[in-house]
This record gives sequence, C-alpha cells and structure tokens, in this order.
Amino acid sequence: MPILDHGYLTLIDKWGSDESIIEAARMSTGKGFLGWGPLHAKDCRQYTPGTSKAVHNEACCDGGPGDEKLLKFLWENAHATPFEMAGMTIEVMAPIFVFREWHRHRVPFGYNEMSARYTPLPDLNYIPTVERLLVNSKTNKQAGTIKDSAELTETTAELFRQRLQVSYGNAQALYESALADGVPKELARIHLPVGRYSRMRATGNLRGWLAFLKLRQAPGAQYEIRVYADAMHDLLAETFPRTIKLFDAK
Repeated sequence: MPILDHGYLTLIDKWGSDESIIEAARMSTGKGFLGWGPLHAKDCRQYTPGTSKAVHNEACCDGGPGDEKLLKFLWENAHATPFEMAGMTIEVMAPIFVFREWHRHRVPFGYNEMSARYTPLPDLNYIPTVERLLVNSKTNKQAGTIKDSAELTETTAELFRQRLQVSYGNAQALYESALADGVPKELARIHLPVGRYSRMRATGNLRGWLAFLKLRQAPGAQYEIRVYADAMHDLLAETFPRTIKLFDAK
C-alpha cells in the first residue's frame, strides 16, 4: 500500500482470526467456535472428546443467531482479552516524525526500526502538498498556526515547499560529506530532519491495533499518521472482517 510521497505499509505476518477470538472466549466452557449464522439447539451440539470442535445435527437447527452474537457481546462490553489471541506484523516506511507518534503506542507493540548507526538512511524526504499545507483546523490546536501569523496562501505554501527541498538537499550534502570524511555513521546523522523517511517492522495483537486505530483514525489525529492508520484498518479488515465491522459501528 503506497502512502504519502515515498511511504508504504505491507503485511509481513498474521495470526488468528475472528474465529480465534470466539475460541479464546469459550475456553472457560470448552465449547469453542460453533459457527457463524444459525446455531443448533444445545442438545444437538456434540463435542469431540479432548477438543473444542462441535458436530452439529442439521435436523435440530433452531435458527438462532450464530457466534457473531458472542463476538458483538465481547466487543460492546469491553471483554478485551479474547482480542489478544490474534494479531499482525507489518513493515512500514514513513517519515521519522510519524514514527515518533507511532511509538507512543508501546503496549502490546513491538518495534524494530532501521538504524542509521549501521546503514545510511535513504535520501527520501517528505514534502507535503500545497493542498495539505493549506488545511488548517479551527478545532485542532496542534493543526493550527501560531498567534498573529499571516494567512497561508498557495504562493507562500509553494515557497515553503521549495525551501524545504533546499533544506533537505543541504542536509543530505552534509550527511554524505560527513560519511565520506570518516565521521562515524552514528554522528553523521544527527542533523537529519524528522521529515526523513525510515523503515520499521511493527507487531501487535488485535486489541492493540484496534486501540491504535481508535486514536490515529480520529479526526483530531495528524493527517500523516492518519493515512497510515487508514491503510492499517483496510489490512486488518481483510483478516478480521467481523471484528472490524463492529469497530466501524462504534
């Protein structure tokens, strides 16, 4: 999934499913996952000894709701631990300032970001579009401008973009010069801007990813991390469609 001007988000690994959540929730009763859609009368559920798998007798179908009823109950009543039994690992390329916001989500996440101590960072930098620069929320203090600032126009927005490009170029020139002069990689990087792209692997269980979406898809979240959260939402929806449908109905 390409994001922004140079970023991306891609699936590395996934585990569990909507069914896994039901299985985990029913550990106390040993009934396991019974099925989506119509269930069968209780006396028609036969369980294989030593397992949580049920064999149904179609002749006893009572037409009641399936395990989506339990999934909805778990979600709406904040029974969160079953949602920890599934999860996803992704790889992300994003501006460093996006990662700084992302890394605030510490539990239950794991991160491994590329290190400029060992390898030079790619010469890729985020330049917002004119349209992005002109967005100014009256209700979001973080998105607002400073007091008594001039009104941003398309002309001054484009001028900022040009100056930003020059600044990035100067930073890269100093970086390359420092590396060539033998400055240690861990110190040659110290002046690089937070608009520089980096890469990381991020892993977390479904409960954590849903908390991430709740905060980072919110209207008040910064646009740049919000588009990554939107992409993560779409990725999760492919593997956990019933859970994400409940999340979207919030």
